[in-house]
Formats: sequence, structure tokens, C-alpha cells
Amino acid sequence: MITNTSDRPRAAGNPQTMNSSPSRKEAPKSASAWKVFDLDALRKQVAGNEPRIHEFLRSGGMACAIYRLPAGARDMQAPHLEDEIYLVLEGKARLHLDDQVEEVGPGKVLFVSATTEHSFFDIQEDLTLLAIFGPT
Repeated sequence: MITNTSDRPRAAGNPQTMNSSPSRKEAPKSASAWKVFDLDALRKQVAGNEPRIHEFLRSGGMACAIYRLPAGARDMQAPHLEDEIYLVLEGKARLHLDDQVEEVGPGKVLFVSATTEHSFFDIQEDLTLLAIFGPT
């Protein structure tokens, strides 16, 4: 089961009531024009032995989250309604993207267009990702 810390719209076929897909709580909006986040503090938000996601920023045009899948975990996400970019911070896994498979590891930047079927699998080492979501 994925521990969720937020909610966000998903593409059809992914009911919000299912516990198998991560969702994110809306991060608080602020009047501040800029923010600084500490990556180590964000990683602590998703520490543990279960898949976790924590959305830490939401602005009118984008959202950012940190997502962690422990080794051997199953990524249960469904297609999203917005484009997204993943930056692999640590770990080793493979990404299934439509009919393609890509090896992923630290330093990889992955783009997934809205409504594209995708999931991480064969998670060999704890996988931590920075996820950046575009507008819906």
C-alpha cells in the first residue's frame, strides 16, 4: 500500500478510492514569489518501507513532489492528466512507458506526456524521484 500525502486529478480508469495508486494532497499555496526546499528534508518525508509520495509545492502552472519506491516495491500509479518530468535522485529500476522499457538510475531525467501509461518496475535499489507536474 502506498502512503499518500496529497491528492491530484488522475486520468480515467484510476478511481480516487483505490489504495493502489499514489495521490498527493494539495501543497499549501503561498504569496511568496520564491521558495527554497532542502532535498534531505524532503527525502525524510518519504522515508520508510512502503512507497510514498509527498507534494511539497503547487503553483498555478506546476506542482513538485518527491516520490520513493523501496527495492522490490510495486509502482501502482495510473496515467496522469498532466505532463510530468521525473529526475532520478537515487536507486535503480526500469520504467515501462507505453510499449518501451528504459533503465533508470541517478541523474536520469524522464519526460512522460499526459495520459501516457507508465510505471516503474524491477526496482533493484530504493528509488527516489523528484516529480515535476505541468498544468492540467
